[in-house]
Order: sequence, then structure tokens, then C-alpha cells
Amino acid sequence: MSSERRATEPTQISDAESSVMEVLWRRSPLAAEDVVAALDKSQDWQEATIKTLLNRLLKKNAIRADKDGRRYLYSPLLARADWVQSHSEGLLDRLFGGRVAPLVAHFSEKGKLSRKDINELKKLIAEIDDEN
Repeated sequence: MSSERRATEPTQISDAESSVMEVLWRRSPLAAEDVVAALDKSQDWQEATIKTLLNRLLKKNAIRADKDGRRYLYSPLLARADWVQSHSEGLLDRLFGGRVAPLVAHFSEKGKLSRKDINELKKLIAEIDDEN
């Protein structure tokens, strides 16, 4: 059984905090220095900034810290699937009135749908039709 919790009330995390969460969702538990090293490749943040983000996530109960000798090991409590669901629903609600079709139309109009995307959407729609 996973140590991640299924959120009943979605935890609001910032874009910066989500970068830290992505590291922990990929691999955990990790010490602060491991998170710093992982983010060093993608972010131009100081160690103090990352530790501040870890502390914010602790206060929000998105992660936990377990003592390991003289350091702490951080693990996610918020399941990535729950965060993605909450984040995507919020985006749909704010920008497209909660509807998916206008979102897809927007990307189509802006030329952001590749042939592969279109084929995957067609396959998904066919599967949904088959279920109904």
C-alpha cells in the first residue's frame, strides 16, 4: 500500500512547490540535499529556497519528514494523481467553464495538436463510445 494519501480536500501548492513534489513523486524518501541536487539540474535555486519550499509543503501536509539520524527524509503525502486531478479541474473551470471540448478546440485552433495527439484523441473517443 502506498504511503501517499488520497486527498479529500485538495492541497493547494504553488508552481515552485510542485517542482519539489515532482522530485519526491519520482523517488522518495529523499534528504534535503538529494532534493537540492535533483533540482540543481532544472532550477536555478539556492539551497535555502528549496528548504523553504520543503517547509511550506510540510506545513500544508503535502509531504512528511521522518528523522534519519541527524537529517530528515522527505516523502509525499499528497498523491500525484490527486494533485493532477485538482489542478486540471481548476484550469478547466477557470478557463473553459469546466468543459473539455473548448480546451481541445483551443489547442486545435492554435496548432498545438500533433497528428499523434489527434489519433490518440480519436482512439479515446472511440473507446468512450464503445463503453456507452
